[in-house]
Amino acid sequence: MQEWIELFRQLLDPEKIIQLGGLMLVTAIVFAETGLMVGFFLPGDSLLFTVGLFCALQILDVHVGWVLFTLTIAAVVGDQVGYWTGRFLGQQLFTKKDSRFFKRKYLDQTRAFYQRWGGSAIILGRFVPIVRTFAPILAGAVQFPPKRFILYNVLGGMFWVLSLVLAGYGLGRAFPWLKKYVELIALGIVFLSLLPLLNAWWKEKRRSKVTLT
Repeated sequence: MQEWIELFRQLLDPEKIIQLGGLMLVTAIVFAETGLMVGFFLPGDSLLFTVGLFCALQILDVHVGWVLFTLTIAAVVGDQVGYWTGRFLGQQLFTKKDSRFFKRKYLDQTRAFYQRWGGSAIILGRFVPIVRTFAPILAGAVQFPPKRFILYNVLGGMFWVLSLVLAGYGLGRAFPWLKKYVELIALGIVFLSLLPLLNAWWKEKRRSKVTLT
């Protein structure tokens, strides 16, 4: 049991992920977080930033151009898998019982985000944990047009990967001493990425109170 807890903890630590599996493991995690319902807990934003930072500091001995290409492909393919999962399961998702790896509330949170932002939620949702995982699945479930989804998917995947990896890479090149603060930076990115979700939750909670009164 202790070994599983330690493995789970390591999967939430961007620095440990890169040290353990390099670009291959990072690619697998980016795909899982965007393409599999069980990947909602993975640290996508902080992981991408840390990869860029480690490329700049030559801790990860891979050219940043190859990193950008590989992770963009993983993000795009992951969303396509999520979309077709939603198309296949359809309305079954909305009646599915909660389990260890699936919570109905995650789908409801994503639906609220989707209703607010429309098709652009596929792009904007890339930067919001949980929504990032369930947005393509919900798009498939509501029969979002496949061709339009591919367009939003590619744009969103490119924007998500390039912005975060290059942000880490640029800061790493400019300030090599940031290596000492990787954990704090990762926590900061996680907090910032959660803000839209927390804001949506708070507004929904206030709206519910108003409705009840």
